[in-house]
Amino acid sequence: MELSDTLHTLYTATVEQEGGTYQITVPEREIATGTLTEGETYRVALISTSASDTEATDTTEITQSAEYADHQQQYDGPPVEEGEQRDVEIENLGDQGDGIAKVEHGYVVIVPETSVGDRVTVEMQQVRENVAFADVVDRNPRREF
Repeated sequence: MELSDTLHTLYTATVEQEGGTYQITVPEREIATGTLTEGETYRVALISTSASDTEATDTTEITQSAEYADHQQQYDGPPVEEGEQRDVEIENLGDQGDGIAKVEHGYVVIVPETSVGDRVTVEMQQVRENVAFADVVDRNPRREF
């Protein structure tokens, strides 16, 4: 999967209605790590997670508000390390057809050559602040999820 050099972050969030507006909550770790800066405007790509709408995308711009600064927590880095093996379940497919799994705190792991519903053991090959890229090492993991 190719990612743009301008990609700042990748995470899952729910669009919520509040009054007459809709909001996307930015995880506190994005501010704590300096990935995003309060008060800046960013372009956001929204990708549906429903099976029938996986190819539907939309873009919008949001402005980070001051309320997130009040909720910052200590960030300990990504929940995985390069070379680490994990059992994961593929939840979605990315634009290039790669599998997408999530681990602690919604951290995204991209796994090529997998399909939605696959339960595999992967080895982390490249770990970034907001996303990891992993290869399948076992397609029949013994542990339950």
